[in-house]
Amino acid sequence: MTNYARNIMNNQTVTPSATLIRGATILSMDENVGNFERGDILITGATITAVGQYLNAEGAHVIDATNMIAMPGMVDSHRHSWEGQLRRINPNATCLDDYSNATHFSFAKYYRPSDIYVGNLLTALGAIDAGITTIIDNSHNSRTAAHSDAAVEALLDAGIRAIHASGAPVSGDWDRAHWPGNWQRLQEKYFRNNPESLVSLAVMAQLEPELWAEARRLGLPIVTEFFGAEMGAELRSLHQQGLLGPDNIFNHCTALPDEGWNILREAGVRVNVCPRSDAHYGIEDGMFAIEAAQRHGITPGLSVDNETSYSTDMFMEMRVAFYLQRVMGMHKRQHCRGTEYSLTMLPAAQLLKAATVDGAYCAGLQDKVGSLTPGKQADLILINAGDINLYPNGNAFGTVVHATERSNIDTVMIGGRIVKQNGMVVGVDRARLHAAIDESREHLFAAAGYKPDMFAETFLPLEQAH
Repeated sequence: MTNYARNIMNNQTVTPSATLIRGATILSMDENVGNFERGDILITGATITAVGQYLNAEGAHVIDATNMIAMPGMVDSHRHSWEGQLRRINPNATCLDDYSNATHFSFAKYYRPSDIYVGNLLTALGAIDAGITTIIDNSHNSRTAAHSDAAVEALLDAGIRAIHASGAPVSGDWDRAHWPGNWQRLQEKYFRNNPESLVSLAVMAQLEPELWAEARRLGLPIVTEFFGAEMGAELRSLHQQGLLGPDNIFNHCTALPDEGWNILREAGVRVNVCPRSDAHYGIEDGMFAIEAAQRHGITPGLSVDNETSYSTDMFMEMRVAFYLQRVMGMHKRQHCRGTEYSLTMLPAAQLLKAATVDGAYCAGLQDKVGSLTPGKQADLILINAGDINLYPNGNAFGTVVHATERSNIDTVMIGGRIVKQNGMVVGVDRARLHAAIDESREHLFAAAGYKPDMFAETFLPLEQAH
């Protein structure tokens, strides 16, 4: 029995047998399908069955998408969902220690299963609201089996497509006896006999071959927080031992030397980068690693990372990536006088690919999501390009990447089921959600001895407060 109520969501919406989205500007993100200034999408059950013009389906539920942009749902390939109720608690963090102090070394160790449930549910609903239909949930606060259950159940209740990567806590007391055996227990309880589940299982582990071996015995992907030169020095040995492969997902990958990138490419390691997080926390040189990855033939996904400092949407992630790359390129050009140097750019279409197709590849879901391709799951969003901040739509890629906000998202669909409609996430009892969030925060703040200050410029290190 759980000690939290799973009554915040009321997902009674029935998926129509057929849905026809008519008259949208379509960004399919599939070269073979192409884009349409005005086109239609036919969905049968959970699956896209046709993308084109002048489609018809007798008896289908029709969505009039005039003045809307239809595109795949975005994929966040790295999110610490359990932190949901800690949003913007540390907006001016300057380094990873600041982040850890406002999460792992303070509140994390006081999380109850109910707090994990609330954090994960809030994060997942926020992702849906922002047009993110898939997340890799990097859950490095699995203190007990009950905590892990709560995380999975929140994702299931939210109705998001997710990979739950169960990871050990960073600090505080926890039930070490359940680790790593909890992975098999989770697999058997929630996933083994449920192939149609929107949620699947992975593991979080650092460069720990024993844990990797257990993950591989269970057939689970391995997510690693991978930072730069020091960890990069381990890659050659890991590769020579045959310990790297396509089941590895590496986050960040900052300041990695060329040899390291070559090893990742040879081994087929999947990569995601974090434009805002790496800049915000000054990780290595503060620059995200997309240019280095692409130079070595790797196309990484984009990821939001955490909930504690900034907005949690892919639109801002793409914009920060665009401007960071532009500034970095101009800086290099200025300091490479006398040599040939072409300014590296990240066009809007390429950034949207990173947030969709490449993110799906990072998650290992490229055959299911990431593009509007017949045969794939109907995970998509409709953006109201008639909104006053978007109209007129002079360029569809530019409108999405450089101007769209979550408030412009009219509809979100996951597996053919509408989870956001008319600009509102459906099935949420907001009063119950707010009450659960407030209760969780009050518990965590009291347990940690933290006195919130809505106007504080810094997060007071709790170890100094006692």
